[in-house]
Amino acid sequence: MPDELCTDRRRAVTEAEVEARVQGICFKTGPPRRIGVELEWLIHDLGDPAHTVAPPRLSAAIAALRALPLRSALTFEPGGQLELSSLPAESLTDCIAWASADLDLVRACLHEHGLTLAGHGHEPWHRPRRVLTDPRYCAMEAYFDRGGTAGRSMMCSSASVQVCLDAGHEEPGPLGHGRRWRLAHLLGAVLVAAFANSPLSLGRPTGWRSTRQAVWSAIDPGRTSAPSDEWDPRAAWTAYVLDAPVMCIRDDDGPWAVPEGLTLRRWIRSGIPRPPTAEDLDYHLTTLFPPVRPRGHLELRMIDAQRGEHGWVVPLAVAVALFDDPEAAEIVYRSVKPLDEIAGSTPAPRNPLWRAAARDGLRDPDLHAAALICFSAAEEALVRLSAPPAVRAAVAAFTDRYVARGRCPADDVLDSVAGLNPIPGKDTRT
Repeated sequence: MPDELCTDRRRAVTEAEVEARVQGICFKTGPPRRIGVELEWLIHDLGDPAHTVAPPRLSAAIAALRALPLRSALTFEPGGQLELSSLPAESLTDCIAWASADLDLVRACLHEHGLTLAGHGHEPWHRPRRVLTDPRYCAMEAYFDRGGTAGRSMMCSSASVQVCLDAGHEEPGPLGHGRRWRLAHLLGAVLVAAFANSPLSLGRPTGWRSTRQAVWSAIDPGRTSAPSDEWDPRAAWTAYVLDAPVMCIRDDDGPWAVPEGLTLRRWIRSGIPRPPTAEDLDYHLTTLFPPVRPRGHLELRMIDAQRGEHGWVVPLAVAVALFDDPEAAEIVYRSVKPLDEIAGSTPAPRNPLWRAAARDGLRDPDLHAAALICFSAAEEALVRLSAPPAVRAAVAAFTDRYVARGRCPADDVLDSVAGLNPIPGKDTRT
C-alpha cells in the first residue's frame, strides 16, 4: 500500500490499494524462525466447575489479572474466556518457558478469587453468556444471530490452542510458504482429530469429539471457511478478504452498524454508507476466522484447548516440529497429501475430512493412520530441534496414551461421563 495510506489511516482506500496491502502484510516470507502461541481458557469455579461464576466475581478477578506483570498479552473473549498471547520466540524452549511463567502468575491470581483455568475446547456445563459489552462484541453478536445460535456459542463458550509459525521461504520447498499453507489445511484435520477435547455441552455428549470445531463449521462460511484456492496463498487470501462480508461499520459516536450482504469489495465500490479507510481494512481482517489465518505469520486456529497445566505444550511442540523441521515437513506432507481426496472440493472446515475429524477424532481410520506417521515424525524432529527432554517426554506420553490407541482427549471425557475410567487425577466433571 502506498506510504500515504500508512500515515493517513482515515483516507478512503481503493480496491487496488487493498490488494497491495493485504498481499504485502499477510505473508511475510523468510526462513522459519519465530514461534508463538495463543492460549484461550475457560474460567471455572475452583471448587465446583459446574457452578456458575457470577459476573461481579469474574469482573473482580479480571481486574486483578490486568495488574499482573505478564510478558504475554492478556485479553478476554466475549464470554469471559482468558487469552494469553505470547511474544514471538526464536525457540520452542523460550516460547514454552515464557508462556508457562505467565500462566503460573495467572493461576495463582485466580486461585485467590476461588477460580481456576479450565482446559476445554467448548464450555461443557453452562449456556453461552456474554459478559463483555464492547461495541465490537455487540455488533458481532447481532451479526451472528442472523444465522442461528452457533455464533454465540463460538463467542462465549469456545477456547483453543492457537499455534503461530512463520509463513516460510518465498521459494518452493518443504519450508516454502506455498507448501506450508497447503500443509496447514491438510494437517489441520489431523490436529483437530488428535487434540479433540470438547465432547460435551450442558453436561451431555453432543455426538462430536470436537464440539468447538462443529460450532465453527456452522458459522458464516464467508468468514470461517478456508479460501477455496489453496495453491496461490496471496491471491487466494486477497480475494477472500475482499469478498468476505463486512461484519460491522464502526462509529465513534454511536452503535456500530451491522450491514447485511455487504462485502468489502462492494463497500469500496459503492462508498455507502461512507467510504472504507485503511483503519476499516485492518479491522475487517480481525473479523475473519478461517482455520488458518495469515497475519504475516500463519495462525493455526483449529486445535481445542487442552486439559492440565501443561497439556497445551504438546500441540505446540508437535506443530512446530512438523512445520519447522525440513525432514519432518517433507514426510508429513507426503503422508497427508492423500487426505485431499477425502476432503474433496469443499473448503475446510466443512468438507468430509474435517467433519470426520471433529466427529470421530482418531477413530477415523484415515486420520488415525496419518496421525501415527505425523506423531512419529514429530518425536524424531523434536530431537533435531533440541527440544527440552520434558517436552519430548510429554509428546511421547500423549502418543502412547492417545495416538497409538486411536483415541483423543475427548474419549477420556466420554468414558468419564459414562462411568468408565475417570480421568486420572481429575474431578469427573472437569
